[in-house]
Amino acid sequence: MNTISTKSRRKNQSSSKKETAPVKNTREIDLTSSGAEISERAWQLSALAILLVGAFLRLVKLSLVPLHHDEGVNGNFLVTLVREGKYYYDPQNYHGPTLYYFSAIIPWIVRFFGGKAAGDTYGLTTFNIRLVTVLFGVATIWLALLLRRRIGEIGALSAAALIAISPGAVYLSRYFIHESLFVFFTLGIVVAALKYYDTGRSVYLILASISTALMVATKETWIMNGPVLLIALVTTSIYFRLRDKIDRKRAVDELSFRERLQTTIDRLGGPIQITTVALVAFAVFILVAVFFYSSFFTNYPKGVADALKTLNLWRQRTHEHEHPWYQYVYWLVLEEGVVMVLAGIGALIAVWRADNRLALFLSLWSFGLLAAYSLVGYKTPWISLNFIVPLALTSGYTLDVAFRKLREFQQARLLLIPAVLIVGFCGYQLYQLNFVHYDDDQLPYVYAHTKRQMLTMLDEIDRIAQKNGTGTDTGIAIVSPDYWPAPWYFRDYKKVGYYGSLVPTNEPIIIGSMAQEDQLKANYGDRYDRLNSGLDENGDYPLRPGVDLLLYVRRDVKR
Repeated sequence: MNTISTKSRRKNQSSSKKETAPVKNTREIDLTSSGAEISERAWQLSALAILLVGAFLRLVKLSLVPLHHDEGVNGNFLVTLVREGKYYYDPQNYHGPTLYYFSAIIPWIVRFFGGKAAGDTYGLTTFNIRLVTVLFGVATIWLALLLRRRIGEIGALSAAALIAISPGAVYLSRYFIHESLFVFFTLGIVVAALKYYDTGRSVYLILASISTALMVATKETWIMNGPVLLIALVTTSIYFRLRDKIDRKRAVDELSFRERLQTTIDRLGGPIQITTVALVAFAVFILVAVFFYSSFFTNYPKGVADALKTLNLWRQRTHEHEHPWYQYVYWLVLEEGVVMVLAGIGALIAVWRADNRLALFLSLWSFGLLAAYSLVGYKTPWISLNFIVPLALTSGYTLDVAFRKLREFQQARLLLIPAVLIVGFCGYQLYQLNFVHYDDDQLPYVYAHTKRQMLTMLDEIDRIAQKNGTGTDTGIAIVSPDYWPAPWYFRDYKKVGYYGSLVPTNEPIIIGSMAQEDQLKANYGDRYDRLNSGLDENGDYPLRPGVDLLLYVRRDVKR
């Protein structure tokens, strides 16, 4: 079968060198009782509501949209892993292993309680495999909420809400592909690293290391995201140093760069402890990455060697799916115009005010990553999720600044008007994309997607199989060169042949393509009848743009 990812406040230097409690930063949002934007209870209820809305939008009618070609391939790998216990990373095929192992958990749980047959059947459903990417999508919203001390309570809530109702974030979280996991792990690195910096607790550096390893083990595009994060971090540090010198606004009691660095080192435990923790974190990174790529050490060292090969193979594929340099911007403007505008404003504010390091970092991350991917000819819509999340975080900062400024004039309620407009606009786009035009290739994120009419063909085949009493033992010959994601939907059928071209066959059902119509008539016309789909004047079953399938049934088979 062919299957062609701060300025620290000055501390008492004589008594606090070993302290690991959270440090208050002058460029961190003040959340004390005098600086809090809303009450703690209101914040918690709002955060919970956003998480619930985000989960609902991603879960409702999760099986409505037929699987994309790539989802079908991923599903096929998962079926083999669950039913046969086999999965070996192949750099030629569809990214890293984390998606499959995390997705196998649900079937394995069902098998544990209900037996192998239950796990193979009820564990492997369209809803269940997409549930995994949905959960990571919701978890990404949760990570955004953890940034409340950096971009403000209103900022964190706004960012989380924008991710929750983003048309693209919802659509792509409902896809059984690697992107939802990849973006979660990427943001996980940032959140865990910030927690380590704030608290000095070693566990957070270990978590950042694990997130990095999982990002690497999810998709080879870590080679793009990783360097952009580092460049954004270094650029942020350099920019704030330059602004301090240019503006000459460092207060008498404010630490110099070297003093801040030394204070941070002392607060994190000193050079020896930092080095020790860093070495442990690096060892954990290697262990986790090798653990996944080697299929739990059953394919070592080949799996690890293949993981290194994939970078060169991916570079060679950049000529595929080629689009102009501005394609991502075009897609984002069409579906994520709100966050693009808000993030652009936030980036300008972060650069101009230079009072929030994370805001500048988020701006550099989002727009830097957008620029990096735009320079590569290879472009697919699902990559956009990598931009949507940091853009939403930057947008959250923008709204927090607006809230604080309006609050100075007792006009904070004025934000309700744009808030309602944003929710309404995003909600409309979300509904149209995810529940109405989900297979309309005129929309940006709908990229060579499987048409809903294919499910009609599958229902027809199931009906014929049941009427003839053969069920999943019904023989099916697929002679069309294009058939994905059919293998996922035929996962329970035992006699399906994926030939990709015309072959001698006597199976009850044959699936060909419209491009083969004359050949199909010549080879099978004397023994088979073509079933008219009734969907259009040609009587075919659209698979995806440019590919239409034909269904032939042997004449002695009941219909």
